[in-house]
Amino acid sequence: MTDGSTADGPTAGAPVSAAPVSAAPAPLVRAAFERGITTLTLDSPHNRNALSTRLVGELREALAAAGRDDRVRAVLLTHTGTTFCAGADLSEPPSASGAAGLVALLRTIVELPKPVVARVTGHVRAGGLGLLGACDISAAGRGASFAFTEARLGLAPAVISMPLLPRLDRRAAARYYLTGERFDAAEAARIGLVTIADPEGDADGALAPVLDGLRRGSPQGLAESKRLVTADVLRAFDRDAEPLAELSARLFASEEAREGMTAFLERRDPAWAPRDTAPDAGTPDAGASR
Repeated sequence: MTDGSTADGPTAGAPVSAAPVSAAPAPLVRAAFERGITTLTLDSPHNRNALSTRLVGELREALAAAGRDDRVRAVLLTHTGTTFCAGADLSEPPSASGAAGLVALLRTIVELPKPVVARVTGHVRAGGLGLLGACDISAAGRGASFAFTEARLGLAPAVISMPLLPRLDRRAAARYYLTGERFDAAEAARIGLVTIADPEGDADGALAPVLDGLRRGSPQGLAESKRLVTADVLRAFDRDAEPLAELSARLFASEEAREGMTAFLERRDPAWAPRDTAPDAGTPDAGASR
């Protein structure tokens, strides 16, 4: 040996090379604070801010930290890139824990004593729509588009229905749940998915008076007012969380869903699609929710 070691290991007194230290992974949720508002930015561009186990965990932790911070009056949830959230991370194996994690995240948003405001200037698909449903106020700007694409993958918008159905127009929910059609910011505001549509802007101007109003609220006043307007949503969680999480896990494990998700990843039509249907492959329309 020529490096100060023997066959049995390093010799006494010989320098030992330090093992390489891998850099910590960059956060998928970035937090910043300014003038009473904590901004949480979804920053997972490699999978279009999909709801991976790691992103869900980081977002829950960041929300809890904002809830404990006495300086914070409200949370602003936004994103990098052209996609707010693509829904479930289809690269992860389906599991009951994935559905339970999404239930916990959505309930955290609804129960947080601080208002949570969403700023959307990109695509929102499937499970990402559940984040909007859980938020108290939301604004959609230029570039925003929306679709419930679960039925096209052999799935259903199960868990995300808890924050969404109490707030959505029921006839519109039936149409978009079943067809998977894309719709824009104006339609999202009309059906109750978002609060404000700003199709020609970046949503910042539309949100400025909203955030100013929240800064002026007292902690107690904001918390108790939020409790009043989220009561129906929380009742849905109390009643439906367990059966809907079970439904989600069962659907994700089904043969049809495996075919649907595989077809999406392979950029082809699933087996059940009519042969004369133009494929959706390569568009940002596909996504899944728990």
